[in-house]
Amino acid sequence: MERLKAIIEQHSRWQPLGEYIERIEGYSQSDFSLCVENAKSLLESIAKEICTQKARDYSNADNPGKLLKLAFGSLGYTENDTFRQIGQSIANIGQQMGNLRNEIGRTSHGRTLDELRNREEIVNSYSAEFLLLSVEIVASFLIQLFETDNPRVPVEETIIEYNENNDFNDFWDELYGDFDMAEYSYSASEILYNLDPSAYETELNAFKLIPDETGN
Repeated sequence: MERLKAIIEQHSRWQPLGEYIERIEGYSQSDFSLCVENAKSLLESIAKEICTQKARDYSNADNPGKLLKLAFGSLGYTENDTFRQIGQSIANIGQQMGNLRNEIGRTSHGRTLDELRNREEIVNSYSAEFLLLSVEIVASFLIQLFETDNPRVPVEETIIEYNENNDFNDFWDELYGDFDMAEYSYSASEILYNLDPSAYETELNAFKLIPDETGN
């Protein structure tokens, strides 16, 4: 699932999904029923996050197919015939993942001894590689579709203006004075501000915590 990993790395909000990917890859050879369980959960998590972000109501009791259909619809593509068909196909994949999970799961609905012995034979009738590739394609498609229309806005840095902090500048200059170099002279606060903005901000914040003469 390298493609999906790369997309998650690019869009940090989805990084918790990495836990599902690790399980999917880890169980793909040892216990395919657990692999399917986590693949289903992966799709459900993506669908629920999209619905939550787009304020689309859903129920935790909704099956994977319905959740994916709601998620795709919440992205605003339900009116176009082509995209409606894509959305329905995505929903069908989610539904089939749920059905397969019920078919081969260890505990779902209980199992007879024969069913427990033969459950892996059910998996053999499917192409595991094709199944997981389908899940990866759907997951990647939905995340990229969502992020295209809903990119995260970078947090804007607060810019500290030197001339807006004269009280602190005067305080700092009284402590350390001016520095003369040939015919040039610079105050301590100017040097700190220009050479180490982070240190300037730290000292400024500390200065603001000093009580004033009124005791505030």
